[in-house]
Amino acid sequence: MIPILLALAFIAILFIVVIAGQPDEFKVVRSAKMSAPPDAVFAHVNDFHKWEAWSPWAKMDPACKNSFAGAPAGTGSIFSWAGNKKVGEGRMTILESRPNGLLRINLEFFKPFKATNTAEFIFQPDGDQTIVTWSMFGKNNFMGKIFGLFMNCDNMVGRDFEKGMAAMKSVAETGNKT
Repeated sequence: MIPILLALAFIAILFIVVIAGQPDEFKVVRSAKMSAPPDAVFAHVNDFHKWEAWSPWAKMDPACKNSFAGAPAGTGSIFSWAGNKKVGEGRMTILESRPNGLLRINLEFFKPFKATNTAEFIFQPDGDQTIVTWSMFGKNNFMGKIFGLFMNCDNMVGRDFEKGMAAMKSVAETGNKT
């Protein structure tokens, strides 16, 4: 009985050491070049009302309950959602909006797990095109570190970013005003 308890204690300690060794922070980054000027692309990101046209999560739950508060666009604009288990529940608040250059968002998740991260969009002119870089970064709490042992956040969230960037590119390049 004692050797079994010692073995279990050793495994538990080893597991905790492995978890503690996981990175304290994470960052997911994707970029895409779009055949549209920075102001055209920026307009679709700076206004949460326009996200439904390109956001990958809007397609995952068409019945999601969305609400808007604060400024109509730019700094102080707030978007909240409550949807199915694929999109969960949360809130985004635009913290910084530099026209055609940078958008910084405080991203709060309430369900299925609690987390607070930062999302950024950087818009760089490249001739008559724009390079858009979308990133999300934050701290890995204990649960985040456990999650990271079994799931690759960069691959999982990165795929959604790639879908979103492709849809954003289509919307910006066709001049969709939604």
